[in-house]
Amino acid sequence: MSPPKRKRTEDYVLYYWGGIPGRGEYVRLALEYAGIPYTERHDKLMETLHSPAKVGHPPHFAPPALQLPSGRILSQTANILNHIAPRCGLAGEFGNKLNTHGEDARETVRALDEEEIEKAEEERSHVNQLVMTALDWQDETHNIHHPLASSLYYEDQKEEALRAAKVFRESRIPQFLQYFESVLTSNPATAKHPDNAHAQTYLVGSRTTTADLVLFHVIDGLTFQFPKRMAKLKESKKYENVFKLHERVQGEKGIREYIASGKRQQFSMGIFRHYEELDGED
Repeated sequence: MSPPKRKRTEDYVLYYWGGIPGRGEYVRLALEYAGIPYTERHDKLMETLHSPAKVGHPPHFAPPALQLPSGRILSQTANILNHIAPRCGLAGEFGNKLNTHGEDARETVRALDEEEIEKAEEERSHVNQLVMTALDWQDETHNIHHPLASSLYYEDQKEEALRAAKVFRESRIPQFLQYFESVLTSNPATAKHPDNAHAQTYLVGSRTTTADLVLFHVIDGLTFQFPKRMAKLKESKKYENVFKLHERVQGEKGIREYIASGKRQQFSMGIFRHYEELDGED
C-alpha cells in the first residue's frame, strides 16, 4: 500500500523519543547549528515508523528518523547527517558544494566539473567516516551499563558492567581519544596555523562539520558518564585538541544559542548514564 502523498514543504520533522537527548541529539545539533527550523514528533513512533502505509518504503527499524521537505523519511543517525550535511554547511568546504536545496544550489552543483565533484564526494565521505567512528564509540559507551542485553535492567547485569567499565576506562576511552587527537593534529588544512588557539580543533578541513558536532556530543556524554576518568584524561594533556574541539563547538554560533535556550535536554537515563560505581580515575 502506498502512503498518502505528502505535500512538499520547507519543514523537517524529527521522530524521536521525548525526554532524553539520545541519538536524536546529533540531528538536532546539525539543524540548530545551521539555523534550520524543525519540529519533533514523540508519539506512536514505532507504530508509525514500522508502517509502509504511513512512512512509505522502506519502513524504518527505529528512531531517529527525519522527515525531509519532500515528505520522504530517512532513518539511521549517520545516514541522516550525511544527507543534510551539505545543506547545513557541515560537509566540509568542498562537500558543502553538493547541497541541492534550492535552485541556486542546484545550479552550483551543475557547474561543478568531474574533478570537483569527485573531491566534494570524497570530503563528504571522510566527514561521514568520522561521524560513524564517533558513533561506534557512543555505542560502546552505552554497552558498558548493558553488557549482556539492552532488554535487561542494569541491576541484572551489574557484575558484568563493573568488569566492562574497568576495561573501557583503562583501554577503550584512551584509544578513541588518541585516534581523534591524531586526526586533529594531522589535518593538513590546519597544520599551517599551529599558533591559533582553535587551529587544530577541526577534524576535516578548517570549518565545522557534522563530525565535529558528533564528537562534541560524545565527549559531553562521556564526561557525564565517567566524570572522574574524563577529568583525569583531560588533566594528562595528551588529548588537548579533542578537549579544545569540545570547547570550540560549545561556543559555535547556533550551538551556543541552543545550549543557552534551555532546549537542549540533559543526560539522564538514556545512552549515557552515570553510575558512580562504574567510574574511576583509571
